[in-house]
Amino acid sequence: MIYLLEDDRNIRDFTVYAVQSSGYDIRGFALPSEFRAAVQKEIPDVALLDIMLPEEDGLSVLRWLRSTPATADLPIMMLTAKSTEFDKVLGLDSGADDYLSKPFGVMELLSRIRALLRRSEKHEAETELQSGSLYLSCSRHCVTVSGIQVGLTCKEFDLLALLMRNQGIVLNRERILQTVWGYDYAGESRTVDVHIRTLRAKLGDAGNAIETVRGVGYRFVTAENGGTE
Repeated sequence: MIYLLEDDRNIRDFTVYAVQSSGYDIRGFALPSEFRAAVQKEIPDVALLDIMLPEEDGLSVLRWLRSTPATADLPIMMLTAKSTEFDKVLGLDSGADDYLSKPFGVMELLSRIRALLRRSEKHEAETELQSGSLYLSCSRHCVTVSGIQVGLTCKEFDLLALLMRNQGIVLNRERILQTVWGYDYAGESRTVDVHIRTLRAKLGDAGNAIETVRGVGYRFVTAENGGTE
């Protein structure tokens, strides 16, 4: 999923259409408040941010994303009419991964999006996640609690990695099903509950970091302070 924050309706609609036509899922937002609310519900794979916006500028949104643990490594591209070297450096120094000046060509935009996605996939494959005594290595596909390896199924591993990457963010059952089992998975959300229960059991006390948010879904909190509610 790609999120686009752009207040110019013509540019927003054109970009959304072009990206969708190339096979990517994309959502457009006119206001930073709408964008922030969406990110807190679902973290995208790439964010495209305009700089000149109502409410607050794109650099402020960029700094917010970089200061939030769940989005600290999110691939971000700045899209702006500003093209001076100073503005480019300011955006990159604030944490942007790439910078594209308006007007831009669709092919160049798509090429840069693909590059950001490849970079993200490589980073994700090498990610090591730690919370208290709980450690997960994506590259070695292993999980340990206090140094002792825990045997997890592939789905349990993917489920734990998803929760840990989105620490503090509530993930509903539908998103978990879509991410871990795939969009075409025909099972019911009860499958998620069953896997959460077995995952907690295997992790022991560290499993308390997987918190149930009644009527919504699950979130991962700091391991030492976790609770199943």
